[in-house]
Amino acid sequence: MQTGNIDACMYARYVDLQKLLEHRSLLLLGPRQTGKSTLLRSLFPEAPYFDLLEADTYRRLSAHPEYLRQTLSPEVRLVVIDEVQKIPELLDEVHLLIERNRSLRFVLTGSSARKLKRGRANLLAGRAWTARLHPLVTPELGRAAVLDRMNRGGLPGFFDSEVYEEDLRAYVGTYLQEEIQAEGLSRAIGNFSRFLEVAGLTNGEQLNFTKVGSDAGVPPRTIREYYQVLDDTLVAYQLPAYQATVRRKPVAKSKFYLFDLGVARILARQASIVEGSAAYGRALEHLVFLELRAFLDYTRRDEALTYWRSRSQLEVDFVVGNDVAVEVKAGGNVGRRDCKGLLALAEEVPLRRKLIVCREPRRRVIENGIEVVPIEDFLQDLWGGRVVSRSPAHP
Repeated sequence: MQTGNIDACMYARYVDLQKLLEHRSLLLLGPRQTGKSTLLRSLFPEAPYFDLLEADTYRRLSAHPEYLRQTLSPEVRLVVIDEVQKIPELLDEVHLLIERNRSLRFVLTGSSARKLKRGRANLLAGRAWTARLHPLVTPELGRAAVLDRMNRGGLPGFFDSEVYEEDLRAYVGTYLQEEIQAEGLSRAIGNFSRFLEVAGLTNGEQLNFTKVGSDAGVPPRTIREYYQVLDDTLVAYQLPAYQATVRRKPVAKSKFYLFDLGVARILARQASIVEGSAAYGRALEHLVFLELRAFLDYTRRDEALTYWRSRSQLEVDFVVGNDVAVEVKAGGNVGRRDCKGLLALAEEVPLRRKLIVCREPRRRVIENGIEVVPIEDFLQDLWGGRVVSRSPAHP
């Protein structure tokens, strides 16, 4: 784990950028306010730093991308370019500099993959690896209460804020005003705003473009594009369906999750979440998803993260690769009916682990080796490498 300067970062971030930079330059992706700039300024205080949110820097480099090459001395070993998607043409200069000096490393940050793809930017042809910075996760927050995480989310600047509710509302407003207009959708801001409100209510559900379009008053084809905007601007995920079962035909639709619990709560216009509520159950599932996704990204595992649902409505919330299945239950007393999905999936797939994550106070093992695990224990096990191995496919 890379801690950097804890005072400057506030939190010791789990992602180990320095180890990755031993091998390649990096494209560090993550939504705004996840802490990319703070982390990089802490880890690499001596590196030349080009912040494209600064107006003068943006003007100079957008007019003359070669300025980057002309200002770097031969002794420089690491360069940071913040929000590189604002000038995709800079990647040509980065490519050239890496070709001329194989020991030179770049860290390029971005809060939108959409602009890079849309501009057909030079993505460095394998000369840089991609990493993702997530909102705060268990090893960074320690034993922060699950309920606090559901309400506050994991954005570093907001988690300890006394006015986190206002901060989260402002974040959603900023996203609409800045990110979406920057994506060229300013003429459709009203339609997109209505879509976003409806999308917040579908967090954790299967994608249904027709239904969301009807509720938002927007054509389904446009709704599909809007969901892709959320994915490309890194504020949402589409969780694919597991397809490896034969006897029980699986559904094919993906599920939709927002990138942060607090942002999801604000978009759904929910008051504070309390234990035992329906909102608590949905948030608990969302929390487990975000932790699994971050763990796989940070440890650079290439196992697929999916969910499984048969056409007869048997379901397992999460499947990691082909051998770990996780069901999330908000209750404090797991019974046999809570095992139906896991038992059905295990009949067709040789699962190594079958877990029910819940609010029970102690671990136990029930029929067919299904493990009942308290949420706090599950999170510690996950990041300790006891659910999925931490050994990466590459560093």
